[in-house]
Amino acid sequence: MKPSNFLKSLIAFTLFLGAISVMAQQPVINNYRPNAQEGINIFESPKGDVTPFEGIKVRIGGSFTQQYQALSQESTAPFRAAESDSTKNLNELFPLGPGFNLASANLNLDVQLADGIRLALENYMSSRHHSEFWVKGGYIQFDKLPFFGSPEFWTKYITAKVGHMEINYGDQHFRRTDNGNSLWNPFIGETIMDAFATEIGGELYFKHPSGIMAMAGLSAGLINGDVKDYGDFVEGTNYTKGPSVYFKLAFDRQFGDDFRFRLSGSMYNNQNTIRNTIYGGDRTGSRYFMAMEPNYLYDSKGNITGNTSYSAQAFSGRINPGFTNEVNAIMVNTLIKFKGLELFGTWETAKGLKKGETAERTFGQYSAELTYRFLKNEQLFISGRYNSASGDLGGALAGTDVSINRLAGALGWFITPNLLAKVEYVQQTYVDFPNTDYRNGGKFSGIMVEAAVGF
Repeated sequence: MKPSNFLKSLIAFTLFLGAISVMAQQPVINNYRPNAQEGINIFESPKGDVTPFEGIKVRIGGSFTQQYQALSQESTAPFRAAESDSTKNLNELFPLGPGFNLASANLNLDVQLADGIRLALENYMSSRHHSEFWVKGGYIQFDKLPFFGSPEFWTKYITAKVGHMEINYGDQHFRRTDNGNSLWNPFIGETIMDAFATEIGGELYFKHPSGIMAMAGLSAGLINGDVKDYGDFVEGTNYTKGPSVYFKLAFDRQFGDDFRFRLSGSMYNNQNTIRNTIYGGDRTGSRYFMAMEPNYLYDSKGNITGNTSYSAQAFSGRINPGFTNEVNAIMVNTLIKFKGLELFGTWETAKGLKKGETAERTFGQYSAELTYRFLKNEQLFISGRYNSASGDLGGALAGTDVSINRLAGALGWFITPNLLAKVEYVQQTYVDFPNTDYRNGGKFSGIMVEAAVGF
């Protein structure tokens, strides 16, 4: 291990021990989503202070997750000789076997800066895609404006967020696993088409007690800051830095003690940018390690350039449509909860371009999740999900509509509100991929076991 990496690991471990030591002394942070079981099915942050401001308060939180994976895979792709070595098969799959995945960990700092103003700093301590300790993002949230005399209308109805943050497109990102944070997800994996990104920008919310919520957001449209001048846009020649604009409208209402209904619609649009990552913004990696991944890396001429690795092939099981230069996406979500029975649905469609393309492609997905939570405090749950994604991936598959289908079932036990154990059976199939693609007739299936802590 390099000295710099050792120092980062030592700092991470020290912060972890510090976090554990203060768990019983955590201060109250207003308008905050808890990292434990009570954070389930909280979407946008709640509105309304519950604790008077008595000075700056700092809350240290964290999330840690470990999986055991027992997946098998197969494909019908024929032998495809490598140009650089005819004895090697470019369609050969990674030799997948059972074992433990790399543990993932998050460190969160939430700070009550002033009356109605809080700061969030989110960090990844360990992840599949990046081994180093790094910052996911941070933002400041304004539920009051004390520096303007706290206008009553803003205090009652308005929230603003500014920073480098997880953007609020769709509702699925509120239920997905985020590296070490997996207590809110009844399953172990995320959806096949994973809309998740951190971008620099701001969001303005209107939240009404009736359950109506409206949001408008504007961001740089990039995962990182960029000060380069790319010149004026010339169609078919180059791309420039265009902002992303996105909107959400939702109705979320609790009817009595037993029934809750939520319906939301979101739109995300960037007409021209250098490298948008709305479907590739997760820098931590997926849960299904090396499932349906090729054994060799190779260039466009079929020359082997190396072997696959856990970090390089970090998004196993997902599909990124690659709308990196132009994207227009719409997502509709619904949550229906009656007592312990919970239905969550997603419908999504997106179209766009990547560099070198002139005709827009379309890719979309739908997902239905049924969860039943039971026993005292909904301590146990059983869940089922069907997820299907299809469309044109472009590149070597341009003009061919492919589909990926996943069926998953999960059982979970909240041992305490901060500690969750779950097991999942998953089966994922790849349909209409050509025989030149290693995913032709592809399928992976098996068991995943996960233990998670969140506080």
